[in-house]
Amino acid sequence: MSEEDAQRSRSGRWLQQSRHDLEAAHHAAAGEFHALACFLCQQSAEKAVAGYLFARGADHVWGHALADLCEDAMQLDTSFDVIKSVAMLLDKHYEPTRYPTGLPGGVPHLAYDQVDSGRAIEIAADVLEFVETRLRSL
Repeated sequence: MSEEDAQRSRSGRWLQQSRHDLEAAHHAAAGEFHALACFLCQQSAEKAVAGYLFARGADHVWGHALADLCEDAMQLDTSFDVIKSVAMLLDKHYEPTRYPTGLPGGVPHLAYDQVDSGRAIEIAADVLEFVETRLRSL
């Protein structure tokens, strides 16, 4: 397998999981598991941008912050500055959605609601669509 084929395969696996995480977020939100849906949206967007970086030749992708991952992607395609300002809104869902001590008071399942998960789903879908569009133009 050529290096280009290996990169394409790795990228494809990350994008496939990104799509699956977004679908799982829809199901979680429908079941009123809004904190989980928000976390899954962060994961979906993170995996989408990582998939882009792998498609463009990255050997390793480090970190979970979409702000940082989009910065890395901007080194390859400056148009990522368009999605970065929106994508990084999902970074706030990385820890507080999962840990009872991640919020100043209360627990995640009580702190997140339909508005939160709905907005997170919109953002994650936008990030995934943006990445897929960029990859089609390669």
